[in-house]
Amino acid sequence: MSSITSTIFIILLGFFLRRKGILGDNVGKILTNVALTVAIPALAFNSFMQPMNGDAFQQGMGVLVWGIVIYILLIFVTPFMYQRYVKGEREVLAILTTFGSTTFFGIPIVGAVYGVKGVMYSSIFNIGYRIFLYSYAYIKMSGLKMAGKNIKKMFLNPIVIATFLGLFMWLGQHLVPQVTVPVAVNGVETAKMASVAFYRIDQTALWLYKPLSYLANLASPLAWLAIGTTLGSISIKDAAADKTPWYYSLNKVIIVPLINLILLILLDMTGLLSLNYIAVATIVVMMATPTAAVVSAYAISFDRDAVMASNASFISTISAVVMMPIWIAIMEVISSLGMLK
Repeated sequence: MSSITSTIFIILLGFFLRRKGILGDNVGKILTNVALTVAIPALAFNSFMQPMNGDAFQQGMGVLVWGIVIYILLIFVTPFMYQRYVKGEREVLAILTTFGSTTFFGIPIVGAVYGVKGVMYSSIFNIGYRIFLYSYAYIKMSGLKMAGKNIKKMFLNPIVIATFLGLFMWLGQHLVPQVTVPVAVNGVETAKMASVAFYRIDQTALWLYKPLSYLANLASPLAWLAIGTTLGSISIKDAAADKTPWYYSLNKVIIVPLINLILLILLDMTGLLSLNYIAVATIVVMMATPTAAVVSAYAISFDRDAVMASNASFISTISAVVMMPIWIAIMEVISSLGMLK
């Protein structure tokens, strides 16, 4: 409950500060840039500073596979949700529905609710997301072939670099020289000794891990404040007057995560893909996020129903703020019923 109320209260604080003029027009963009360039990369990297066993490896690889499969599935399924729209609008709405704000909106909430394991799973899940976001989504929205600048964005993004660096270090920690150190818990050394990889900075270099932790802890409040300031700068009346953003939001924050949840439960029951509670809950939260900022930027840049995309982003953000606590509660109920490990 405290994680949920923190999310809502800080978003409302950003909304209030923007409405009162205490925060200016550019503050939201500045907060977003700081979060995406510094805080979230630190959060993603630090999430991999933990032991790796057979179960953790299996869960991580399962999340990676599902993160690729689900986007391929959504690319084919989402256009059928908008059959009554003309081709151009249908394509834009389908892409808006497929790609949510998993990095900026999802990871901070996952980190607050499910801790470092949730952040690690969300970072792995986002690998497939970024591959399709900077390739398929760009090609469909621009009408052009794959551009070199998008390949550069895909691999030189600070979050991608931090994720792959952390992932490779996590996977290879048993293959590198080991050192024996006092075990540190929450940045405080204990009397217990353990052998860890020399680059496990959470155990071997607290002087480096601690500043990264401070930066990582900024991710959630910065993201939530930026979301609030963005909501506070848009006319609610104008955005709410159109029915399309509401229908889109229903699909984005309810239907898409529901599809993920049902499929993952069925796969678990059949034994084809067994993910634990934190992994499944992380995926559901990530898929219940509002419109991805990158896709909105594509719509504006290439003049693809830019006003509709902006309204959809606004309404879906409000809807996601309302639905996120509900989804987290639903996942708690499912866990208590023993449907997930």
